[in-house]
Amino acid sequence: MYYRPRVVDSILEDRLDSKGAVLIEGAKWCGKTTTASQIARSRIHMQDPAMKQQNLRMAELHPQLLLEGNTPRLIDEWQLAPQLWDAVRFEVDRRGAFGQFILTGSSTPVESELISHSGTGRIARLLMRPMSLYESDESNGKISLKSLFESEEIACTSDRTILDYAFFICRGGWPLSLGQKESVALRQAIDYVDSIVESDISLGEGIPRDPTRMRAFMRSYARHVSTRAKTTTIQNDILASLSTMDINTLDRYLNDLRRIFVVEEMEAWNPKLRSKTAVRTSVTRHFVDPSIAAASLRVGPQDLLSDLKTMGLYFESLVIRDLRVYTALMEGNIYHYRDASGLESDAVIHLHDGRYALVEVKMADSESDLAAQNLLKLKNRIDIDQMKEPSFMAIITAGEYGYRRHDGIYVVPLACLGP
Repeated sequence: MYYRPRVVDSILEDRLDSKGAVLIEGAKWCGKTTTASQIARSRIHMQDPAMKQQNLRMAELHPQLLLEGNTPRLIDEWQLAPQLWDAVRFEVDRRGAFGQFILTGSSTPVESELISHSGTGRIARLLMRPMSLYESDESNGKISLKSLFESEEIACTSDRTILDYAFFICRGGWPLSLGQKESVALRQAIDYVDSIVESDISLGEGIPRDPTRMRAFMRSYARHVSTRAKTTTIQNDILASLSTMDINTLDRYLNDLRRIFVVEEMEAWNPKLRSKTAVRTSVTRHFVDPSIAAASLRVGPQDLLSDLKTMGLYFESLVIRDLRVYTALMEGNIYHYRDASGLESDAVIHLHDGRYALVEVKMADSESDLAAQNLLKLKNRIDIDQMKEPSFMAIITAGEYGYRRHDGIYVVPLACLGP
């Protein structure tokens, strides 16, 4: 079976070269097992129906027996038997060698007495997300994020249209959707949401969730993607269709979605500023893939094209997904910025070495001038005596041309961007 290379491939190899085990976490269906299988030399699938009960029993009685096999050994969906965590940690210490195990998990186990050690120093964590446009061969990758940090000149064209982007948003980056006819491809995200609502979410704390309430929650959250909506705003939205939904219940549902890697919110960036302007610290709401929002509301590409305001918010979420994938290769994180005056940056790429970049997201090229003004204003507000100047500023668009403006700001079509 053909394997589409993933950005995390090289990260996984690097982590295995320096740690005894690597845990690959991420949303179900994003390709964790397939990626791990490319490098694993033996494997055990904890969810295999034919062996599940036997494996779980063995994990209780003699967990070390499940760890025997050629290395690196893949333990798929390890969280079904949390005691394997300590067994892996102990075996890594006993063997004293790197690259022994790869664990994959689609959820974070609820705190368990079966896990007594964090695994720090023995088990590295790697977060895997759905495929970026570069990984699905829908971005030509002519503009490398790394090259932007090195201030290279750019010049490229994209043949992707707004109709293409509407489809990319609704289809998402699910490997199973690629190469399928449109109706089948779009169905994957809908099935994913149905799976979350009807079964997966009941895994949270072992307490079943009400599917009707969870679906209402996801629909409301989907209406606030790429915004800094408060939980009370989401609650009021839910109450338009349900008679009750208290804040504590809402928080539990949100935490469950975080635990199974469905929601990945964006934290605020706090730079050193010349002025005493207050920085807003609320998170920006995002699903791990914009198709989850579209599927939650049951909207398709044509619906988005009829509502360009909503499509603009979902396009921003698509950009954030891809930036997160590419930035992981550079050991960085994505934040947002907004201050009390309303000045903002849709994304701040901050690397571990202190370099950072300011990014605005605009679907239309016609909005580039205003976006550039905001970026320059924010740059001037940063106190460069206490921190570096931004390595670059960019406007990511759904447009045709990639180039560097006269003010030094890059204009980058998303379908030209790569790691």
